[in-house]
Amino acid sequence: MTKEEWYKQLFEHLEASKFRSSFHLKQKDIDYINEKGLDVIRQHAQDFIAKREAPAFIPNDGKQTPTKGHPIFIAQHATATCCRECIRKWHKMQPGRELSKVQQDYLVDVIMTWIEKELARAKEN
Repeated sequence: MTKEEWYKQLFEHLEASKFRSSFHLKQKDIDYINEKGLDVIRQHAQDFIAKREAPAFIPNDGKQTPTKGHPIFIAQHATATCCRECIRKWHKMQPGRELSKVQQDYLVDVIMTWIEKELARAKEN
């Protein structure tokens, strides 16, 4: 399966989930992204994934990602990259092992893909 095929399937499943599809960027999130730029937002995503998701054991797993306060947090819930259990279920990465750089880069790419889709959706409306 190519990356494009995997992403198409993943995003179709996320959009079919009542919970995951309920998350959208608000105008203040869009303004923040536009102010900072996508490169800075990607760096934020990399930092959040490295600190909050990549360790093998996370003491507050399942509660480490707020549901508001930063566009990345919204994106993490929308893309099931918010905790190790969601990452296991949706992205097939087992908990109890530190995430590799490749795995972290993949999660960041999923988050950024969702953000870009949200920005495009906002322009249409």
